[in-house]
Amino acid sequence: MKVLIAEDSRSSQIVIRSYIEDAGHQVVSVENGQQAVEQFNATEPDLVLLDVIMPIKDGIEAAKEIRALCEQAHDWVPIIFLSAMTESDDIARGIKAGGDDYLTKPIDAVVLNAKLDAMQRIANMRHDLQKANQKLRLMAMRDGLTGLANRRHFDEAMIKEFKRSTRSQTPLSLVLADIDKFKFYNDNYGHQAGDDCLKIVAKLIQSVIKRPGDLVARYGGEEFAIILPETDIIAARQVAELVKNIFSENKIPHAHSSVAEYVTLSLGVASLPSGMEKYQNIDEAVYSMIEMADTRLYEGKKQGGNVIVSE
Repeated sequence: MKVLIAEDSRSSQIVIRSYIEDAGHQVVSVENGQQAVEQFNATEPDLVLLDVIMPIKDGIEAAKEIRALCEQAHDWVPIIFLSAMTESDDIARGIKAGGDDYLTKPIDAVVLNAKLDAMQRIANMRHDLQKANQKLRLMAMRDGLTGLANRRHFDEAMIKEFKRSTRSQTPLSLVLADIDKFKFYNDNYGHQAGDDCLKIVAKLIQSVIKRPGDLVARYGGEEFAIILPETDIIAARQVAELVKNIFSENKIPHAHSSVAEYVTLSLGVASLPSGMEKYQNIDEAVYSMIEMADTRLYEGKKQGGNVIVSE
């Protein structure tokens, strides 16, 4: 467990630190409330021990700021106040400021160790909860069938990358891909085989996309999307060519397609729209880019499929 101590008395700080380290915990020490807030941000401790009376910023104000930081992060870290003041009003004021417990100076090693044991249990539960929440967040962003990013994740990523590209004046491209004649695949091979085909298609597309910043998503049904940051229309078309080619190399059988004897894709490619000033907001601009890729995708469908349209 990582413990942050804010104590302006050097001698008290040394004693408390030794107690905590003897109990097997890691310690970060500071001398005032302002440093406590700064180190809370920097070190992400599991427990905070705050002296009430300190220079620059006292423990009460530091606790309020730390609590505000916890709320912003949707997190909670226990705070224990350290003070020689034992009046009821003093204790109530500390708890109201965001404290969870109180230790009276001089600190008793047995009492401190008991509280550390209790806080360790809380820290363990907090870490388990964080892991569970992270797992749920990842599940919420993944398509259950293919394991790719889902539509929700795609929408969020498009807006984020669009903002980044317009801010940094770097290119951004999008590839939309659709499996040709997939209805005939489902009708003739069955929906279970159709699901298996979607998994294979997802795996093949993902195998082509190498850069960590690129995102492959299941856009919907048999449609897939590839977000390509810092990629212009020429380079994006080259990526689309790689995607198209990998299907001609692997040849997933599709005897009922009028396009080819194997599964093929039609692909539409678009980049950041010009004349950004004509759009009222970023959502409208992002929609315009997606619509452009979608229009080009279906132009490829009209041409017979298994083609790339980028202009």
